Amino acid sequence: AIIGTARALRGRGRHIVTSSFEHPAVMNVCAFLEKEGFETTYLPVSGIGMVEVADVRAALRPDTILVTIMHANNEVGTIQPIAEIAALARSRGIRMHTDAAQSLGKISVDVNALGVDLLSMAGHKLYAPKGVGALYVRGGLALETFMHGAGQEMGHRAGTENILEIVGLGQACEVAARNLEQNRRHMQAMRDRLHLAIATGLTQVRLNGHPEMRLPNTLSLSFRDLEANRILEAIGLEVAASAGAACHADSVEISHVLKAMAVPVEWAKGTLRLTTGRMTTITEIDRAADVIVKAVKRCEKSRGNAVKGVGEPHPPFGRARRSGIEGREPRPRHPCRIRCRPGLWTSSHPFSRIDTRP
Repeated sequence: AIIGTARALRGRGRHIVTSSFEHPAVMNVCAFLEKEGFETTYLPVSGIGMVEVADVRAALRPDTILVTIMHANNEVGTIQPIAEIAALARSRGIRMHTDAAQSLGKISVDVNALGVDLLSMAGHKLYAPKGVGALYVRGGLALETFMHGAGQEMGHRAGTENILEIVGLGQACEVAARNLEQNRRHMQAMRDRLHLAIATGLTQVRLNGHPEMRLPNTLSLSFRDLEANRILEAIGLEVAASAGAACHADSVEISHVLKAMAVPVEWAKGTLRLTTGRMTTITEIDRAADVIVKAVKRCEKSRGNAVKGVGEPHPPFGRARRSGIEGREPRPRHPCRIRCRPGLWTSSHPFSRIDTRP
């Protein structure tokens, strides 16, 4: 969508407007086009992850050919005012693309109501097979082909179509549309139940994203002065969660989304993303909340002990983690951890730290 539009319209201009917290599928494409002589303006977002229409208006230029803003953010779930932005772009004769991969199957998405020229989606986000997606193109728009061959898909994308996955995507869309409102209410109820349970069980919890205008399934939470990878390590395999920050031996790499929202470092480095689905149950939510709360408390206790000088430092790479256990057969307790003796854990994970919890 982005490359095809940019190349088709490069005779009119070479300026693209997007936001600073788009998915890499958009940001990396814009960076690629910059190598071809295009210019990209990356708009700021508010502290709740919202793109302001006024900022879009201020960024538009006579040579602007495309505005691409995601429909809803993949990390924090904030839903953008796409209809207003699209109306602005249309009034200037500029094409409007939105990445709706996160939104399809969770909330209503109507290309006519949004007024967009192009909309992209990913099948696996609504239970379709992985590897299949779709691009909506408003009638009459020209895109330059960038995959040349036999001219399949009306000349837009060469290569034999994967009929099985295409049918799977179509069926998934039908199922999602049939029960959309029911599924939306269920996912939101599960999300809010999880948030309430975690916030009730802990004192240092921050919600990221818009409190209301966000996807019903997405929950981004930050835990103050902790590192996300250590929390995930404490959670183990009981809960599927992802980190909003990559923690390395000597630094914490915060996601570009949290940076764009100016989330303070002491919060951002301890960020987890949790999502619910239409098949998520109350029992699963309650269990997940219990596991997460206990894991965070263990991390808080470990951090407190480290500050007080209790316990041992993390062993450097390449050195033995602990001596004095020769002749004792380790007893596996977790794919990443081995318990050496009561009160002492050591991990094969490169970002782990010895925990002296009882």
